[in-house]
Amino acid sequence: MESFEIAFFCWESMYAERVGGLASAATNLAETLARKHGVHFFTRGNCPDQTINGVRYHYCRPAGNNIVEYCDDMSRAMVEQFEKTDAEHKFDFLHFHDWHPIQALHQLRERDTILTFHSTEFGRNGNQFGNWWEFREISGKEWYGSLIAKQVTAVSSTMKNEVMQLYNIPDWKCTVIPNGIVPKQYRAEGIDPGEVKRAYGIHPYAPLVLFIGRLVYQKGPDLFIEAIREVCRHRWDAQVIVAGDGDMRQYLESRAHDLPINFVGYIPDSEYIRLLNACDLVVIPSRNEPFGLVLLEAWSAEKCVVASDVGGLGENIDSFVNGVKTDVSPESLAWGIRTMVDEPWTAGAFGMRGRAKVNRVFLWGPIGQRVTDTYARVVS
Repeated sequence: MESFEIAFFCWESMYAERVGGLASAATNLAETLARKHGVHFFTRGNCPDQTINGVRYHYCRPAGNNIVEYCDDMSRAMVEQFEKTDAEHKFDFLHFHDWHPIQALHQLRERDTILTFHSTEFGRNGNQFGNWWEFREISGKEWYGSLIAKQVTAVSSTMKNEVMQLYNIPDWKCTVIPNGIVPKQYRAEGIDPGEVKRAYGIHPYAPLVLFIGRLVYQKGPDLFIEAIREVCRHRWDAQVIVAGDGDMRQYLESRAHDLPINFVGYIPDSEYIRLLNACDLVVIPSRNEPFGLVLLEAWSAEKCVVASDVGGLGENIDSFVNGVKTDVSPESLAWGIRTMVDEPWTAGAFGMRGRAKVNRVFLWGPIGQRVTDTYARVVS
């Protein structure tokens, strides 16, 4: 098999600046490709360049008065580092992730380039900020990036349809390649669920419902809180942990003051794994979710998921086979949560079927091959 030299451009990674699921997706893909190819990863970070799991990381420290200026400065620094490195490695393909490095894509547009959409500004914010200048600037960069990139990939069919409609991308130019997962990172056999629950003041036999994610409008934590209010009318013993932070936290805590909900804020990966393996149910109430890595993480731990029927969640969950899909409403979410809390044996079976689907569809090895096939189309 021919070996390529590949450059990744992404504003976050697992080993430096990490914001959300993009860090995990891009890092794991880079490490998968590095088994057969040379991969350099240009990103942000306050540390010297380093090689981790076969990937060479190049870090920069951008600055700016707002997110657009910040990412333009980051792109400038990335290109400077790239040009120094390119002299030695002569990169075959340049792979850009989301809108943040679009200015770098512009400067390197004559090369063989690929742009992956993990989300869009419209999907993240919808019509909330349609007249906000940053919304327009970021959306404009997404349109321009999709125009000049040689190939475009999207993490779900929903994401593909969205970017095709928003930015008039032709079907032949855009390919669906889902994110993957390393399931052994999330399934921990040695964890005692009762012990973990006790550490949070929860009875070992009480059903524990977990929300993990950013506390922002897109992720639907407000819908989740209202759903739990209804669940508690039905199940007095239900307990809830909300892990994550965001600009809605104060509002959510005030709304949930009379509910059995523990807001634990940001937690390290090790504690997330403990909670994931100790809980009885994972809920993903997103209003918009291009893919939804939490779904694969929960399935990897053999946990049942109740999720909004949107985006990648709707595409990947087979309802009442490996999870439950609901409408984007507190009433529908409450119905799904109650159903699974009342039938723990069924929830367990759904979780095991979810793990089986991960093994069939979402392992990084085959997904990495699909990415390299896309690279080949750039030069065909």
